[in-house]
Amino acid sequence: MKGYRFSKFIPKPAQGSSAFDNLLDVFLQLVSITGGDVSEALSWLTNLDKQYNITPEGYGIGDFIDELKEKGYLTEENQEGNFEVTGKTGQAIRKSALEEIFGKLKKSGRGQHKTNISGTGDETGTDRRPFEFGDSLQQIAMTDSIRNAQINHGYGDFMMTENDLEVVENEYKTQTSTVLMIDISHSMILYGEDRITPAKKVAMALAELIQTKYPKDTLDVIVFGNDAWQIEVKDLPYLQVGPYHTNTIAGLELAMDILRRRKNANKQIFMITDGKPTCMKVGIKYYKNAFGLDPKILNKTLNLATQCRRLGIPVTTFMIASDPYLKQFVQEFTKTNNGNAYYSSLKGLGHLIFEDYRKNRRKKF
Repeated sequence: MKGYRFSKFIPKPAQGSSAFDNLLDVFLQLVSITGGDVSEALSWLTNLDKQYNITPEGYGIGDFIDELKEKGYLTEENQEGNFEVTGKTGQAIRKSALEEIFGKLKKSGRGQHKTNISGTGDETGTDRRPFEFGDSLQQIAMTDSIRNAQINHGYGDFMMTENDLEVVENEYKTQTSTVLMIDISHSMILYGEDRITPAKKVAMALAELIQTKYPKDTLDVIVFGNDAWQIEVKDLPYLQVGPYHTNTIAGLELAMDILRRRKNANKQIFMITDGKPTCMKVGIKYYKNAFGLDPKILNKTLNLATQCRRLGIPVTTFMIASDPYLKQFVQEFTKTNNGNAYYSSLKGLGHLIFEDYRKNRRKKF
């Protein structure tokens, strides 16, 4: 007998979700937005509670602060006696970013980018995807495929087609060294749009993914404004923009120096920016020009793109803007480097970076 019988769905209340857990999610977001300013984050949280009554009866923000200290998220052990975040807070923020961004990515199914590798890999993974031409029989997930066939064709006359098949993704034992460049120039918070917070979230999620799933890979994070410098992963949640121009040249030079020291065969640079290069250092002075594309700055930037190509380091640029002259710069830069470029909205940034990271780590450049 074919067919299905449905009953009314009655959702169950979330298990293990306490008042503290609910407030913690909001608090972690606020701490990241305020750049690690605990006092400001708690002030915002108090105002939110006053406006939207987010705390349950009998439990207030004061109780929440006490639990934060008891559970090791906050400390007052400093000379000033002010609240400071701990390493546990930073780890919780990175984990939250991973679940927020990578969780959505897994639910979205197949990505927009095709991989250049087909067939079997070295290690069996946990991800599933529809069968494609070139997949081996050993990759087919039989239990999932049979379930799909029963759902699609019923139980009476069992039938399985190609569209019912699912395969297990295989992971390749390659190791990849990635440098993530984040623009912290002033334009990242201009025009009423917070671009730095989504960029930080993507960086934190990527770092957490690499540390948990690909521990042999390396990720270095660089920020660039008038200059460029390397930051630790633990400092990512508290990163803030400054009154800077955009010295893309300094960022690329530092990224290349870092990757030269890495022994992995696969090397790549991800660059998140919302503008053109407007600054470079000449001797001990800064040469700046924010009005259009300055040939002096542009030529130096393109020379570095060429050097990266010769070293086998592709640069993937994620441009959080769509101005025509910016697209022209990115297209020229990408062509010179033989890399990739995306004109991404903030909403789609995490999806693009994760798909490209997973694709690139499976091949040797």
